[in-house]
Amino acid sequence: MTTRLFGTDGIRGKANEYPITPEIALRTGQAISRVLKSNGANHNRVIIGKDTRISGYMLETALTSGLVASGMDVFLVGPMPTPGVAHLTKSMGCGAGIMLTASHNPYEDNGLKIFGPDGYKLSDELELAIEREILGEGKIPGVSPDKIGKATRIDDARGRYIEYAKQSVGAGDLAGMKIVVDCGHGAAYLLAPLIFKELGAKVVKLGVEPDGVNINAGVGALYPEFAGKLVKEQGADVGISLDGDADRVIFSDASGASVSGDRILALCALALKEEGKLSGNTMVCTVMSNLGLHEAMRKAGIGVVTTAVSDRHVIEALRKGGYSFGGENSGHLIFADYASTGDGILSALQVLRFMRKKGATLADLAAGMREYPQALLNLKVRSRVPLSQLHSLQEEIGKADAAFGKVGRHLIRYSGTENKLRILVEHQDQGEVDRWSLAFKSAVEADFESL
Repeated sequence: MTTRLFGTDGIRGKANEYPITPEIALRTGQAISRVLKSNGANHNRVIIGKDTRISGYMLETALTSGLVASGMDVFLVGPMPTPGVAHLTKSMGCGAGIMLTASHNPYEDNGLKIFGPDGYKLSDELELAIEREILGEGKIPGVSPDKIGKATRIDDARGRYIEYAKQSVGAGDLAGMKIVVDCGHGAAYLLAPLIFKELGAKVVKLGVEPDGVNINAGVGALYPEFAGKLVKEQGADVGISLDGDADRVIFSDASGASVSGDRILALCALALKEEGKLSGNTMVCTVMSNLGLHEAMRKAGIGVVTTAVSDRHVIEALRKGGYSFGGENSGHLIFADYASTGDGILSALQVLRFMRKKGATLADLAAGMREYPQALLNLKVRSRVPLSQLHSLQEEIGKADAAFGKVGRHLIRYSGTENKLRILVEHQDQGEVDRWSLAFKSAVEADFESL
């Protein structure tokens, strides 16, 4: 089999269908063990966390079996944010950390994100090595009976992460603030409200009743309008909407309006520069970020490094350049001085700290950037036909390139996790955004009808 298992963010698919099956999960556990040992790892401990999907029980059991059969000891921490697993992997001296999640996808999907002993996602090389083991022919040999590993549930894991998150804001507190916290019935449903409450905030909870099938269903980062509505009704200062594994966050201001991820990136970069904490006087974003973000950074004298889509690429650029902050407009924020991956809770704490320090509302801070009108279309497609073979689309792209100049842009790409074609159109004129969005959409539909 030549099909790649690993996408832009681990292995992902529909639960109980290839590759998200107990059989593949078991082989993944065995493969991780073999690859870690062959690369000289001296830690035989692996931590496994999960979000609240019903399929997590199935995958957790199979994955654990594969690991212990290969001589690895497993620490099971139950529902835990992805960044919590990354942090605990490093702090508990584990050889690897595995998070069972499909992030913002519906409950029918699930996946695996794997972290190395440093708390960072595995390199492409290690992912390929694990993939070769999983897809290899024949049985992966186990260990002798006396070397079989043990699986242990760790009861204090949540407490460890809570203290880590609270320490990221130093002596700061949230006393007097009222916050709506929407956990999307996901991995942070217990932790997030506790963290904000222990720092002194009055917390209004939403999306904290997971039942195995309601994760991301009408709540959380995909639906920040519901937290926004509650913010307005309750007279809260801010709304915080987390996705299923809590590695990203969407904010609502005191009026209930959602604040774009790019505006959050801008206000964080500006605040960090003011504090002297923006390493290299540079921030990192992806090609999806609004032209207005680049304009705001240029005016503030802040450099911008642009990467391909995925927080993974942002993190790689941060590490390579020694920078301290970056993220995606989708809500992934990486404060590299504190975390090795996107962390929705930690990011929210930093934004709240900036608000308290400046004595300003979120809307005030977010006003430091002008957004160019933008449209993002997600078109479901039967297959990922090479864009070069979509002739009508290529014709429209040529026309757009000639018309846009420096006042607009487009970005057309396939999703790394779903059969969707993503079309981004951005221009200083809303009418042009609407016109070209429709033109691209019509061209794609015509191309797929002719295939």
